[in-house]
Amino acid sequence: MKQTQALNLQQKTIKALGVNTSDAKVSLSYLSVAFLTLLIGGILGLVQGLERAGLMELPPWINYYQVLTAHGILLLLVFSTTFTIGYQYANLSHALGGLLPKVRKFAWTGFILMVIGVVLAVTMVVLNEASVLYTFYPPLAAHPVFYIGLVFVVLGIFACCIGVFINYRHWRKNHPGQTTPLLAFFAMGVFVLWFFASIGVTVEVLTLIPWSMGIVETTNVMVGRTLFWWFGHSLVNIWYLVATSAWYVIVPKIIGGRHFNEKLIRLVVILLVILNIPGGFHHQIIDPGISESIKFLHVFMSLSIAVPSLMTAFAMFAVLERAGRRKGGKGLLGWIGKLPWGDVRFLAPMIAMIAFIPGGAGGIVNTSNQMNQVIHNTLWVVGHFHVTVGMSVVMTFFGICYWLIPYLAKRKLTPQMNRLGVIQTIIWTVGMILMAGSQHLAGLLGDPRRTSYTTYGDHPTALSWVPYEYVMGIGATLLLLGVIIQVYAVINMMFFAPKGKTAFPVSEPEDGAPSAPMWTERWGLWVVLLLMVVAMAYVVPIVDMIVNAPPGSPPIRTW
Repeated sequence: MKQTQALNLQQKTIKALGVNTSDAKVSLSYLSVAFLTLLIGGILGLVQGLERAGLMELPPWINYYQVLTAHGILLLLVFSTTFTIGYQYANLSHALGGLLPKVRKFAWTGFILMVIGVVLAVTMVVLNEASVLYTFYPPLAAHPVFYIGLVFVVLGIFACCIGVFINYRHWRKNHPGQTTPLLAFFAMGVFVLWFFASIGVTVEVLTLIPWSMGIVETTNVMVGRTLFWWFGHSLVNIWYLVATSAWYVIVPKIIGGRHFNEKLIRLVVILLVILNIPGGFHHQIIDPGISESIKFLHVFMSLSIAVPSLMTAFAMFAVLERAGRRKGGKGLLGWIGKLPWGDVRFLAPMIAMIAFIPGGAGGIVNTSNQMNQVIHNTLWVVGHFHVTVGMSVVMTFFGICYWLIPYLAKRKLTPQMNRLGVIQTIIWTVGMILMAGSQHLAGLLGDPRRTSYTTYGDHPTALSWVPYEYVMGIGATLLLLGVIIQVYAVINMMFFAPKGKTAFPVSEPEDGAPSAPMWTERWGLWVVLLLMVVAMAYVVPIVDMIVNAPPGSPPIRTW
């Protein structure tokens, strides 16, 4: 009883005074690292794009594959991870009335571990001891310190996962018979999926450390690739789940609407968690040593994600239409003009949602066996990744910044900063369309990914790629400009915007909407189903790869 009274008092205090300062420091620290990483990764992206297009030549002390490795690790791993943790811990704090002191300790522990890990890994890349790309597939071998750095990063993620589980459990214990607030439910989904997805890459990295040190002579390349995509496939959908939390809960409030049926929203989260980890083999469709039946199973599991995705599309466009019609929108499409297109908090995630349509269609191409044979090792895949991550996910993250950072910093979003955000969104959108669009087209012509600039002896086919690579360079230039504007906006909102109180925009259900069913809170059951599906998809093939293992490969260094 005393704990419940204390928690209720804490919730009332936060509602009256705004964000808990101690919790805000946690989130702002993660977000600061995220945008510092975005700036560095964006610069490397431009360098990479210009070199790939033959518009610049790298100095002799750095090579294309160093740049490519650092760009991938900094943006795909560090930026996305630190932003997600900063945002989700803010959601958890707001939804549950503040973080427990021991949960903040877990968050700070995770922060320190991740910073140490990133420094170790990136230092090895800078020293040209780890030009193994973002996927770090064996048999390419980095310096052992690179893998040790990755271990620290994963340990940091585990620490943050445990913190979320503790806070959720504490709230449930003190609120029997109540459903968890939506944002906290999303946080549970994100970190449950993240925890189990990280197990695969953890096992892989722990096997690669003794191999890279020469203690073990060979490694099983197929097992290494499989364990990576156990993690890598799920990571993409972790980002997607984070983005949908803003689409479902935040965007409706910003446009003056209500969120969709809460039962559907929670079902989407549960489906994404249960169905997500199986599907990694669709990244390995052309790999030998995996039976067609297993590949088919993983392709089916990958395509099953379309079910919650289509549910999200239906729900979100229903929310948008209802809000537009409440504001006077008439006719078939009149509601569209009533949406607040001049508000960057809506504009950025709205473009992100639209971009998910071609992104999802491209994913179906990548997942289909025959079509994958055409595009697998080409720039098409890079273009697809930039549409799904660089637009659907990152633009949602950008839109979140314009209310989350002022809320955490106890400042206000000014009209001038909103206008700058709209300009940044337009620049980013145009840059991504140019770059990702040209990558798709060049990929259809056979332009390979993971290679630096070459014309293959001025072969006519290779020369046909050059115009598209020039457009890629132009797009990369616009994207760096967008990064610079975004980082400036973040710094301004953290430290220089006018002091004031910014609301945390959480939408409410429609009048008369049924309450969320309590069965959705049975996370023990969802975890069991998750593990059953993972076992179905991975136990047989991994055992087969180990029992019928090839001789294995020693460490190989090609640079």
